[in-house]
Amino acid sequence: MLSHRAIWDGIDALARRQGRSVSALAKLAGLDATAFNVSKRVSKDGRERWPSTESISKILDATGETFDAFLSGTGAFLQLDDQPLRTVPLLGLAQAGSGGFFDSAGFPAGQGWDEIALPSPGQVGIYALEVQGNSMEPLYREGDRIVVSPTEQVRRGDRVVVKTRDGEVMAKILFRQSAKQIELHSLNPAFEPRVLETAEIEWIARIIWASQ
Repeated sequence: MLSHRAIWDGIDALARRQGRSVSALAKLAGLDATAFNVSKRVSKDGRERWPSTESISKILDATGETFDAFLSGTGAFLQLDDQPLRTVPLLGLAQAGSGGFFDSAGFPAGQGWDEIALPSPGQVGIYALEVQGNSMEPLYREGDRIVVSPTEQVRRGDRVVVKTRDGEVMAKILFRQSAKQIELHSLNPAFEPRVLETAEIEWIARIIWASQ
């Protein structure tokens, strides 16, 4: 089954393949530039907003992409029974702030990791973190497992895991990034945006999949 998150992941992936922002992708398809913005995906009261089938059809027509290619970007293929299983390292999000679990590039290192089995998404170096806290509700809830890739390029609007040099690890939305600062947002309106100096950041990794 395609989830709300998976559909938006498919749109994000299509935009990346085209070398465009989601706003540029929307304009290319003749849609409002804000149609696919992160802010449009969840309403203020926490209800999920879905893109229309018409808007998906328009971006496929505009880019020449096939529906199969779009589905491959949703992560839905991970749910198919014929996908080979692989294990990836698993660690609690709060525990990840302790020293010794990551190398300087954000890859798993040291001892103390658990493992979970996932259908193979065909990427090297990925790992899973278990969500703790409620800053990303309703998208990610406590106990959800997010799969993270340190090798994926991160762009504005991506869901990311950030580790600071002080040992704080958090799942956020990358709202803005400059040479000197990054601005991180939560989906839960109870949490204020975070602005961090680039020098405070040890690494940033993109969230590529999640299980509930």
